Amino acid sequence: MDTVIEAQRKLLEERERVEEALVKEKMLKKPNVKDQINSEHRQVGLVERSVECGKRLVELYHDNDGLRQEEIGIMGGPDEFAEFYRRLKHLKDHHRKYGGEGQTEEPMIMEFMKLDAERKKPSHELQNLVHFTDEESYGKFLDLHQLHDLFCNLKGVERVDYLTYLQSFDRLFDIPKERKTLEYRKYLEKLLEYLSGYIGSVQPLLDQSKIVSEVKRDAEEKWSTGTFPGWRKDTGSAMAKHSGAHLDLSAFSSPEELMSLGLDRLKSGLIALGLKCGGTLEERARRLFSTKGVPLESLDPALFARSKNPQV
Repeated sequence: MDTVIEAQRKLLEERERVEEALVKEKMLKKPNVKDQINSEHRQVGLVERSVECGKRLVELYHDNDGLRQEEIGIMGGPDEFAEFYRRLKHLKDHHRKYGGEGQTEEPMIMEFMKLDAERKKPSHELQNLVHFTDEESYGKFLDLHQLHDLFCNLKGVERVDYLTYLQSFDRLFDIPKERKTLEYRKYLEKLLEYLSGYIGSVQPLLDQSKIVSEVKRDAEEKWSTGTFPGWRKDTGSAMAKHSGAHLDLSAFSSPEELMSLGLDRLKSGLIALGLKCGGTLEERARRLFSTKGVPLESLDPALFARSKNPQV
């Protein structure tokens, strides 16, 4: 079993060799997209290995169990040579008894020499480190066929062919607010999941979390000022707000989907029908959804708002 000092030495050596391998990988010529993607994935593996070595080194240097300090004390004490010869005797006795049996650990330098050889002449497995569909052509193109099918099955959206979808799938602001139902949200989650995974496969070294944070910050700023594309605040006249705006309920299959439109839009839809517009988000959604496919004259009179100027 290695001593604490020896374990630290091995980890420091490993980090140095990993960093050297990382530099060689970075400087390696990549003649095509496939080689570039494979190289970046190998770099990710080396970076993760270096980070793991660093974490283990920090734990050893913290010396929570005191073994490192104890070992240093023994090695630097008055009988340091006695400790040296004691360890030397232990090694000789071990090799005299077992010889080379049971020694399965390969020298670290051999591992990195093999890595250099594989880098120059990679095997079939190393040439296909990432799984892509045939349509993606190993990171050259997107494969949005399944997402196109999901989009075309959404209620209330215009069905388009695949080529048209490729040109417009990112124009989310073109979809009217009343069409952005719960099913539409699930579609967006699938789209985001695919694009995030694809970028992670094509550019594994890219810090997606940093980009997402910047996008969220920009989106929240535009949302607070009412300038978010596709969700702009209603700037109509006071009369228009008072009269409300009719809402097509054919695209909604439940009150929960209506809730995604928000309090103001539901209020506007209720006002347009002459119904009570107060209450919580859930109450407004259920009240409005109850009118789907029902003539106004058949609705419960209790749902209607009282006239402010009743005729006498």
